[in-house]
Amino acid sequence: MKTSELYQKTNEELKKLLSEQREKLRSLRFDVALKKIKNVREIRKTKKIIARILTILNQRTKFNQ
Repeated sequence: MKTSELYQKTNEELKKLLSEQREKLRSLRFDVALKKIKNVREIRKTKKIIARILTILNQRTKFNQ
């Protein structure tokens, strides 16, 4: 997901997406531990999406004060 797409979403949509991505990361970690998946790069991608979402949410709260 591109950053420009994330900026177009509302705070509520971002929070929902954040919880979905965190759940996905949790399940990916379990799958890697159980050797169900071979593409471990998916964990890195998910972490980056989570970081982008958190950055956007933090920017919005700082500039809206």
